Amino acid sequence: MTDTTTQPADSPKRERAFYFAAWRWHFYAGLFVIPFLMMLTITGFIMLIDNGLSNQLGSAPRVVATGEALPPSVQAKSALDSVPGQLIQYTSPEAEDRPAYFVIRNPADAKPGMKPWEIPAKSVAVDPYSGEVTAVNSKTETLYAWANDIHGTLLIGDTGDRLIEAAVSLTLVLIATGIYMWWPRERSVLSALVPNLTKKGRALFKEMHVVGGVWVSVFLVLFILSGLAWAGVWGGKLVQPWSSYPAEKKASFWSSDLTHASLNHGPLDEVPWGLELTPMPESGTAEGTVALPQPATLDTVVMWAQANGFSGQYRVSLPAGDKGVWTLMRASQSEDTVAPHEDRTVHFDRYTGNMLADIGYADYSLMAKSMAQGIALHKGLAGTWNYVLNFVLLSVILMVNVTGIIMWWKRRPQGAKRLAAPPVPQDMPMWKGAVLIALVLAMAFPMAGIALLAVIAVDVIVLANVPRLKRIVS
Repeated sequence: MTDTTTQPADSPKRERAFYFAAWRWHFYAGLFVIPFLMMLTITGFIMLIDNGLSNQLGSAPRVVATGEALPPSVQAKSALDSVPGQLIQYTSPEAEDRPAYFVIRNPADAKPGMKPWEIPAKSVAVDPYSGEVTAVNSKTETLYAWANDIHGTLLIGDTGDRLIEAAVSLTLVLIATGIYMWWPRERSVLSALVPNLTKKGRALFKEMHVVGGVWVSVFLVLFILSGLAWAGVWGGKLVQPWSSYPAEKKASFWSSDLTHASLNHGPLDEVPWGLELTPMPESGTAEGTVALPQPATLDTVVMWAQANGFSGQYRVSLPAGDKGVWTLMRASQSEDTVAPHEDRTVHFDRYTGNMLADIGYADYSLMAKSMAQGIALHKGLAGTWNYVLNFVLLSVILMVNVTGIIMWWKRRPQGAKRLAAPPVPQDMPMWKGAVLIALVLAMAFPMAGIALLAVIAVDVIVLANVPRLKRIVS
């Protein structure tokens, strides 16, 4: 029979053990996560500011509206005269005083093993009224594209993608342990949400770190989930495949070896998330509904767009190869619109002019709809309030990371050459429950599981059995 009289005395001891266990995991997760969060925050700032100043296609001066715009084919000729190559996309002016953009790719710039859509492309800004070329930008080397590539891959491809995914997944552990340590045991939750700025030294930094972290945690989880949906493992292998637009709806049209992702350019994700893995339809069939004169041209596609609900900025991708199709697209993902429910993708047979598919927001799966909305919020595109909110959130996330580093630095013994990790609790109750939670997290987010296993292996196997390393960490 258990002596229940000892339980109240054991309760503070158990609580302290849990606290130190959470602190230790928070510390280890932070060692790996903070450099990545700092990178993601800084590149996020760059993209947010760049979005407010220029187009993703590159900056260009405003134009003066003088009468009717020239046909897109005439504008395209001017762009090709300036930058020889293969025209692959036309982007309509977002307003009367903005230029049109023509994306041109030169096959001679291809490197061995490079896929056609990976070849660097130029975006040529053209005054739609005079046909004058006003700017030429490297579409995949703009400030935005550079920041976006670092944000997603660290400029090292799949390896960078996996490292970022592991770090972002572990941020969930950082948030969970942080909230557990913050949770007020002796005062109200509301009072604990207000920082005490009268404190001094490390206590003040801790107050800013803890309260700031709690306030930003909900938004940070949303940033994490929308970001992970692009990641190579959780997004590309688990979530995106079953959330993509089902090609089976138009089975006879969808036979191309290419997917909609082929319409992206370099590091820029311009195609709606729910369409990226969906195969492209092919030209050369008798399918579809009559829409354009035969054969389809840039001018006739643009005329159809203007007569069928497309206005402002939208994109026309030219057919890729003999079986390629004309693709007319307006997407919040590529910042053509700030309203995801206005997303629309239309495919035309290049020979017959028939419309092969007309896909709108209503056709997306629930997850794809959530991603369309989430990406707009993630990028700060839903209005001035969203832009300001994201600026504030990024500032707070940066502050939480910096104060975390300062707290650790001030806690370290003076002159000690060690990490000064929080001590291992000697008696850890309910450890099986913690292991179960870790396993569930690992199954839901595989890269977080791999990172957790690595930390456990280092902590339990290596550090516990190598005294010198143990002294450096402790």
